[in-house]
Amino acid sequence: MLVLSHILGFPRIGLRRELKQALEKYWSRKINKSELFSVGRELRIRHWRQQRDSGIDFVSVGDFAWYDHVLNTSLMLDNIPDRFRVNHSGHERKRNSSNCVDVDTLFHVARGATVNISEKSIIASEMKKWFNTNYHYIVPEFIYGQTFRLAWMQLFDEVDEALSLGHKVKVILLGPMSYLWLGKMRNNTSHNTSHSRLSLLPELLLIYRQILKMLSEKGVIWVQIDEPILVLELSERWCEAFFDAYRAMHGFTKLLLTTYFGSIHHHMNFISNLLVDGLHVDLVSGNDDLNVLHAGLPEDWVLSVGVINGRNIWRANLSFWCNRLFPFLGKRVIWVGSSCSLLHVPVDLDAEILLDSSLKKKFAFAIQKCNELRGLCNILNNAVVSNDLCTDNIVSENRLNINLATAVKKEHKKHVDEQINSDYLSRSNYTYRMQCQRSRFNLPLCPVTTIGSFPQTAKIRSARLNFRIGNLDQESYDIIMKQYIKDIILAQEELGLDVFVHGEPERNDMVEYFGEHLNGFLLTHNGWIQSYGSRCVKPPIIFDDVTRSGPITVKWITYAQSLTNKPVKGILTGPVTILCWSFPREDVTQEVLVSQIASAIRDEVCDLEKCGIGIIQIDEPALREGLPLKKSCWKNYLAWAVRSFKFITSVVSDDVQVHTHMCYAEFDDIIDSIVAMDVDVLSIESSRMSVKSLEILKKYRYNAIGPGVYDIHSPNVPSKEVILNRLEELIEYIEITRLWVNPDCGLKTRSWIEIKQSLFNIVGAVREFRVKNQ
Repeated sequence: MLVLSHILGFPRIGLRRELKQALEKYWSRKINKSELFSVGRELRIRHWRQQRDSGIDFVSVGDFAWYDHVLNTSLMLDNIPDRFRVNHSGHERKRNSSNCVDVDTLFHVARGATVNISEKSIIASEMKKWFNTNYHYIVPEFIYGQTFRLAWMQLFDEVDEALSLGHKVKVILLGPMSYLWLGKMRNNTSHNTSHSRLSLLPELLLIYRQILKMLSEKGVIWVQIDEPILVLELSERWCEAFFDAYRAMHGFTKLLLTTYFGSIHHHMNFISNLLVDGLHVDLVSGNDDLNVLHAGLPEDWVLSVGVINGRNIWRANLSFWCNRLFPFLGKRVIWVGSSCSLLHVPVDLDAEILLDSSLKKKFAFAIQKCNELRGLCNILNNAVVSNDLCTDNIVSENRLNINLATAVKKEHKKHVDEQINSDYLSRSNYTYRMQCQRSRFNLPLCPVTTIGSFPQTAKIRSARLNFRIGNLDQESYDIIMKQYIKDIILAQEELGLDVFVHGEPERNDMVEYFGEHLNGFLLTHNGWIQSYGSRCVKPPIIFDDVTRSGPITVKWITYAQSLTNKPVKGILTGPVTILCWSFPREDVTQEVLVSQIASAIRDEVCDLEKCGIGIIQIDEPALREGLPLKKSCWKNYLAWAVRSFKFITSVVSDDVQVHTHMCYAEFDDIIDSIVAMDVDVLSIESSRMSVKSLEILKKYRYNAIGPGVYDIHSPNVPSKEVILNRLEELIEYIEITRLWVNPDCGLKTRSWIEIKQSLFNIVGAVREFRVKNQ
């Protein structure tokens, strides 16, 4: 029984973000649909060839998506919200209309749409984080009692495409149980529970059976059916529903039940009785015992072990995995694979020509991870033949490369730990702080602000690049940045905002920028990963202790403040977000890394206050994302995450107003921790959410809050009337004296035309709202 290798998915965006560029050209009507599809086809062909050439045994089909793989599944199942079943002339199209679903439908669900006949904006579906990653998915919307049909044929077209090229194919399909779990019921609160979604399972399974039957007829043998919710702590009812689901899908193709992001030992009793042909477990994120798995699973099942980390870029310890897997060779069919999809890592390390060669040997991007799997597979298969584990050549080289760049500096770690765990003085209570801040700033009712960034022009991006590579001197660079900041301040003056930002022209990304200016980080040139849609980021690599050498943002923010009498916010990224959106070192705990980063950000806060900046926003959009997937493990994480934030803010005076910003999150889950952070103003992404989702904030009477009223992920411009209606809804849940008004997030991804009109409408709506409610 030879060992086979596979991955759970490959990056789809392209080495140089080819898909991003094609999408944005298509959305701006610079290319047509045929040209867009051509780019997608070229990327798939290239990525399949790279997988084949690396020597792994299967190429993955079904991991390509124009926006997000969950949304792909929704379209395949014809699960499209009714508000999008309208064509551009305003005529409604029925649910079962054969021409209802195309790629534009997909983009409308993800980004919102405008009906030409009325110029009415249609709100996009909600977007949430994919488990505890920085990847986002579009939330499926369900209606009680709905049916499904097979409507979007992309998966089958791509299977044909791969087979025609002679590839050995393994199809990837999001499982029905996880698909239901990830969605939400619409327009009926009495049915909006996790259990109510299970009522849709019988109808859903009819389509899954049809999908599997069609794949079987095409000659597909293996389907990787992803059920990542199995790492969660599920109720008995959900566990029982798995039996119905997999009984219904049995008998068409071989099913590899695939889990990732954690351990599944707590569900082993029922998993081992499901009608599937194999199980994939994530041994990198989970702690499953191979002896228990081997003893507990049917002997004819494939056991696929995720041993190459799909979420970090350090090389794997091949010697460790060889020794761990050797005792099971010949006793059952073993596959080796990535822990999860390689969607979460960059494409090719060989493109990093500027990286220090000694450090570069310690990393592996997607292609290199495929090569690691091939090497591991070769060693294990040689051991099967010879009954002897000989790892001298490959593993000896690997052992040299996996050593981390430095050992932990014990003195620094001790210093930071003592500092962050000390009984530092807390700030005064909110009521007193609010009085001090009102006296200092004298802001109007419902102050209007933005979250931080403004559009980044080609001139700004070019200046940053030329400065970084040495083609632009410091003085010339400063002149360009300061002119942009001056323009941003003037624009905010003209629009009538109440609290300004400097626009962040000097920043490439909210995490990468700080990685660029803190010690202990390493930057890549082509290390792009997809966050959502066409949005890509380059996570910095934490390879050493994190320290701050000097001020990072002070120069630009104090300059902006010198141009206006309105307060200008200092915008910083919080320690948990910097950690979660980086590739961290693996020889120290997350808690240690966060404490180091928090110490550095605290020093920056001190310098901002000394320079007269009175409003400081410390963004923590990843606070919810960083939660362990099992609720039983939340307490410790939330304790040190909140402690690190309060350690930073405890240093400022009571008249300094502290803001934070958080992205889409189930606030009910972490509301106690958000309250414990005790910020003066909390801004949240909420424009796609029902206002009723803010009920929890009403219950806790949060200090002050700015729910987003402008969806910056959509090209839609909110009208003044829409904003006014939203404000009227909001004061049902938030006291008007505690309400701030702002967009959902930073504005760097939108055009100036969209932004100016949207902010003009927001300011106009707020002025009318103030007159009505003074």
